[in-house]
Amino acid sequence: MIIDTHTHYDDEAFDEDRDALLSSLKEQGIEMAVNIGANIERTKKTLDLTESYPFLYGAVGVHPSETEELNESLMDWLEEAAKKPKVVAIGEIGLDYHWEEPEREVQKYWFIRQLSLARKAGLPVVIHSRDAAKDTLDIMKEHKSWEIGGVIHCFSYGLELAKEYLDMGFYLGIGGVVTFANAKKLKEVVSYMPLDRIVLETDCPYLSPVPFRGKRNSSLNLPYVAEAISQLKGITKEKVIEITNENARKLYRLGQ
Repeated sequence: MIIDTHTHYDDEAFDEDRDALLSSLKEQGIEMAVNIGANIERTKKTLDLTESYPFLYGAVGVHPSETEELNESLMDWLEEAAKKPKVVAIGEIGLDYHWEEPEREVQKYWFIRQLSLARKAGLPVVIHSRDAAKDTLDIMKEHKSWEIGGVIHCFSYGLELAKEYLDMGFYLGIGGVVTFANAKKLKEVVSYMPLDRIVLETDCPYLSPVPFRGKRNSSLNLPYVAEAISQLKGITKEKVIEITNENARKLYRLGQ
């Protein structure tokens, strides 16, 4: 069965049918999903979801675009939240230079602080990096993030950077973008990288795969991602699902 390593089921896009959708996942081949925090409020909603659904786990953290809200008191709250039994990662954290705000130094400061939190909590990290390739890698190297471990979510850079992260022992999160006709760089990365470093993700409600591109995404669309990977790797879709399930368990340190 499939494990979705990156979801946002707390998003308002699911307000009308959240329970019906989540309740249908298992019978349609989705074994588990990990809901990822984006800011403090949404991290709280993530924790609530993990308490309501046995197959949902959570990551706690603040997305780089939301870091202006952070202070030491909220970092203390995140540290306590990270101790909850169904919290399996710190994330999503990192850098996003697509927009001018927050200032880059603000993003860097709280990225480093949240990396330190992950180290203290003994949890892997979920890394978000957009238009910030060099600074993200430099910070992760400086702070020996290979000792922490984790996943580069929605990997969007080229082969050279993929090799850097793979050499550091990170997983790469592969989602709907791999089905896009214009995703040549990502297809090259997936073709190159070892299958035991790939984890499936949706980033739902965003980044739906073809043939649902532009529509609301959900874990139910992951078979399309698995099929695209299978074609690039020359193996069956079932084998992709089997191995990425094992990878997700190792990434998030989940028992059978």
